Amino acid sequence: MAKIQRISVHGHTSASPEAVYALLEDREHWPDWSPMGSFRLLSKGDENGLGAVGVFSTRGVNSCEQVIALEPGKRFGYSLNKGLPVRDYRAYVDLTPSLGGTDVHWHSTFTAAIPGTGWFFRRFLGRVLGQMVESLVARASRGAP
Repeated sequence: MAKIQRISVHGHTSASPEAVYALLEDREHWPDWSPMGSFRLLSKGDENGLGAVGVFSTRGVNSCEQVIALEPGKRFGYSLNKGLPVRDYRAYVDLTPSLGGTDVHWHSTFTAAIPGTGWFFRRFLGRVLGQMVESLVARASRGAP
């Protein structure tokens, strides 16, 4: 049985949890503030956006992701359906009010689809999530566009 890989990245912004959540919920504009490439919505999901499926295209890699958690001001979650040789990829961004702003905890789990590559994808995706948190915190701290 493949080992479950875990990634956990933390950050802090002066922005409110609601402001940070608004940035996360608006995946179409992630490329404006993050290292992610273009975004294309494939399906809208339910009336709140839960279950929505979209594709980020970044440096030749197309990542098909589905929204799996929407808790306004508290949590945003998604799964990776296609794009990398990993299985059962789930990521959550938890937002906690703290010190006049928000603590951000972006964490994920997955198993490697190719035996022996879990360490590589944990390191690679750890760097990506680190960049995502850094970018999210910086963008949120600048305030409304």
